Amino acid sequence: MPANAERRGPLDPAPLGFRRMQRDDLPLMFRWLNTPHVREWYAEPAGSLEEVTAKYLSRVDGSDRTDPYLILYRPRPIGYIQTYLIRDHPAYAAAVQVEDDAAGVDLFLGEAEYVHRGLGSHVLRRFLRDIVFANPEVGSCIVGPEPQNRVAIRAYERAGFRYLKTVSVPGEPEPEHLLRITRADLGA
Repeated sequence: MPANAERRGPLDPAPLGFRRMQRDDLPLMFRWLNTPHVREWYAEPAGSLEEVTAKYLSRVDGSDRTDPYLILYRPRPIGYIQTYLIRDHPAYAAAVQVEDDAAGVDLFLGEAEYVHRGLGSHVLRRFLRDIVFANPEVGSCIVGPEPQNRVAIRAYERAGFRYLKTVSVPGEPEPEHLLRITRADLGA
């Protein structure tokens, strides 16, 4: 946590927004993926800019069915959030075994000065309302942090997610603590 982050208090969530990730955002993504607070919980170290580009460019150009967005605070990009239909990723769908109309979401705040400032649950609720549940095919959404990531789990619970189950996902070093929210739970 950045020095004095808790003493600065929560930020106003009103300026939060989203925009689709673009090719020009990949160097920013590379920087974020290599910061200690992101590396602690979000996937493996990013490696090189070329590796990040190889992984995320297919999301940007639409050839991967994961929809990438930047989290904005006013106009400033402060983090990354993505959504996808679980059924579009068969190996993951087999591991988590959720309903066919479920979406998934993953996110992190990349800019350290915005971490632990009370934005997480607001980001989630707004993204669910504006993006995830705007898709009429989606009836529920899951998120799967590591069970030890108590800060993220609390933010998800404040956003309305409820514990579903813990699952092991092939290729992942840690199990996922799956939490779920439905369209009705959100009031979308």
